[in-house]
Amino acid sequence: MKKFIIKRLLLAIMILFFVSFIIYALMRCLPTSFVEALANKKAQSGGSKTFAEWMAQLNAVYGLDKGLFDGYGSWISKAITGDFGESWKFTLPVTQKFADVIWYSFVLNVICFILEMSISIPLGILAARKQYSRTDYTITTIALMGISLPSFFFATVLKLIFCVKLGWFDLFGVVGKYHEQLNTPIEKILDMGWHYILPVVTLTIVSIGALMRYTRTNMLEVLNSDYIRTARAKGLSEKVVINKHAFRNTLIPIVTIVGGMLPGLFSGAMITETLFGIPGIGYTSYQAMVEGDIPFTMFYMLFLAILTLLGTLLSDILYAVVDPRVRVN
Repeated sequence: MKKFIIKRLLLAIMILFFVSFIIYALMRCLPTSFVEALANKKAQSGGSKTFAEWMAQLNAVYGLDKGLFDGYGSWISKAITGDFGESWKFTLPVTQKFADVIWYSFVLNVICFILEMSISIPLGILAARKQYSRTDYTITTIALMGISLPSFFFATVLKLIFCVKLGWFDLFGVVGKYHEQLNTPIEKILDMGWHYILPVVTLTIVSIGALMRYTRTNMLEVLNSDYIRTARAKGLSEKVVINKHAFRNTLIPIVTIVGGMLPGLFSGAMITETLFGIPGIGYTSYQAMVEGDIPFTMFYMLFLAILTLLGTLLSDILYAVVDPRVRVN
C-alpha cells in the first residue's frame, strides 16, 4: 500500500503540472485583455505611472511579456513556493484572501456532507430492502425531486417563503446585524448557525437524490447475490444479513462517489453561496471570475485540480479499507 501511494502521488504531481500548463495557456488565450483593463483603471485612478508603465509592470509580473512556455515557467516557479501574486479585485495576496474565506465554505459543506451521508445511505438501503413497496416509491420520488431541483430555484423558493413571507431569516449574509453586540461566543456561533440553515437545507436536498438512488441500485445488486441467499438459508436474521454481509459490499462502489466529494468540501458551492451572500471560496471565486481577476482564478482552478487528484487517490485507498479482498499491488 505504501509503495502504491507513493507511485500514485508521483503520478498525480506529473498530471498536476500538465493541468497547470493548460490552465495557464487558457488564461493566455482569453479574448479580452484584462491586464489592459486593469492598467487603464490604475492609470486613471491617479499616481505617477502612465498606462504604458502599468502595462509593462503587469505583463512582467505575470510573465505575459514572454512566450507561452517561458511565461508558464515563470508563473509555476513562483506558484511552487506559494506565491500566486496579488488578487486584482481584492488587492490582497491570493493565498491570504483564500485563507480568509475558505472556512465559510468548509463549514457549510462539511455539515451538508454529514447530512447527505446520514440521509442518503440509510434511505437507499431501506428502499432496496422494501423494493416496489410504498416506502420504496416514496423514497424514489424524493430522490428524483432532489435530482431534478436546480439549486438556484430551490434556494429562491426557500428565501421567498422563509425570508420574505415569514421573515424568519435574513436574505443575505452569515451573521445578523446585531452580531457584534452579542455578549458570548456561544451566542455568536448560534447566530451564524441560524444563518446557515437555509443554505444547508438547499445543498442537502439537491444532493441526496443521486447518492440515494446509487445506494439503492447497488444494494439491490448485492441482495440478489448468491452469498446473501446462502446467509439467509443458514437462518441468519435479516438485520445481520443486511448490516454484516450486504452493507459492506454496497460501500465498495459508494466510496468512488465519496472520494469525488472531497473537492466539494473545500471548493465551495458557487451558486448557493452567491444567492445567500456567504463570503466563501465559491462566492469569492465567482466575483474574481466576473471581474477578470486572473491571479485568483488561476489559483482557484489549480486548487480544484489538486483536490480532484487527492479525491481519486482517497477512493483507491478506501477500496482496500472497506473490503479486505481488495489488495493493491
